[in-house]
Amino acid sequence: MKESVIYQDILEQGLQQGLQREISLVLRQIKRRFGDLDSAIEVRIRSLSIDQLENLGEALLDFAQPDELLNWLDHNT
Repeated sequence: MKESVIYQDILEQGLQQGLQREISLVLRQIKRRFGDLDSAIEVRIRSLSIDQLENLGEALLDFAQPDELLNWLDHNT
């Protein structure tokens, strides 16, 4: 069953949906904290892996200024 193409497609779709939800959550948190984002920053965030997004979500709790977000992206991507 796990080797079937249909199973693999469903699994991949689920992983993609989870990644998109994580991206959406992190972007909403950033926008709420700092306002609208520069499109280049949003592109950088959208390119993060799920692990990087989770780490960014935690790091956001400590950010007081937008520069801290940029610094985090520079050092973690």
